[in-house]
Amino acid sequence: MAKVEAGMAGNVWKVLVKEGDEVKAGQEVVILESMKMEIPVAVEADGKVTKVHVQEGDFVNDTDAIVDVE
Repeated sequence: MAKVEAGMAGNVWKVLVKEGDEVKAGQEVVILESMKMEIPVAVEADGKVTKVHVQEGDFVNDTDAIVDVE
């Protein structure tokens, strides 16, 4: 199982996947908003989303888990 981390602090602007979704390497799963910029967060490998840890509007820090992919 792989955890996708935020990579930087910011607000969760949009969640693009839900639990059970199949994802491909490089696919964006969440868009963060920080300093009025939109920062996409992508998965590194193909898999299935097993857990979404955030909701739109949540604040995350740089090492917070966003989604789990198996």
